[in-house]
Amino acid sequence: MKMPTLFDLTGKVAVVTGGNGGIGRAIALGLAEAGAAIAVLGRSEEKNQRVLSELKAIGVPSVAVRVDVTDRGALEPVLNRVESELGGIGILVNNAGNVSLSGGVLLETAEDWDKVIETQLNAVFLLSKLAAKSMLKRKKGKIINIGSMYSYFGSGLIPSYSAAKGAVVQLTKSMAVELAPHNIQVNAIAPGWIETDMTAPVRTIDMKSMNDEILARTPAGRWGQAEEVAGTAVYLAGCASDFVTGETIRVDGGYAIR
Repeated sequence: MKMPTLFDLTGKVAVVTGGNGGIGRAIALGLAEAGAAIAVLGRSEEKNQRVLSELKAIGVPSVAVRVDVTDRGALEPVLNRVESELGGIGILVNNAGNVSLSGGVLLETAEDWDKVIETQLNAVFLLSKLAAKSMLKRKKGKIINIGSMYSYFGSGLIPSYSAAKGAVVQLTKSMAVELAPHNIQVNAIAPGWIETDMTAPVRTIDMKSMNDEILARTPAGRWGQAEEVAGTAVYLAGCASDFVTGETIRVDGGYAIR
């Protein structure tokens, strides 16, 4: 198989949750550049339309759907709409996320805990279940979950986020075992410290000590850019990774090796 073919996603349909900003937007655009038709799922209609314009400029079939992934009853109708407009789903990227900067278990409310777990973990399970059922019909597919450095390290400030991201890695492994006989690969990406709206507070003067610690620990000596995660997503979405499943690939500038 020729090298360009390994990363060619022409004819594939990809769903990217939270694909209207940050890492999700970068992945959506990266998959589009590789030839995939893209469905972006996001809560903000304004941001949805903005990324839809970018996808249209690339020239791939695309749709942006306003939906909250914690609305369980909306998930199946949304995926049905995507398939009716673009075709059978071949790639699912579970990227949508939120965080509760609660300050720890003693301060975090049960409501904040539930919101994070519902978005970061339960939606991953439910969307993967729905997408996998569709992929089974074609006997192939790719599910890509977005983890975090907190999939590996604990956090005294954001326990619900760390718990959810740790669970995503285990869910990835479990789904990989189950779905491998059906030629569906399930993998995860664990971004390091990437410049996004979600991480913006850490780069303020109020959190200078944490920012300095991050930079000192990262061998690359800088924050990553969202676009630097997209290449790994393209790899995991294409046939180059057909014999890779259950893995979590760190894209962290070396943060985790220290």
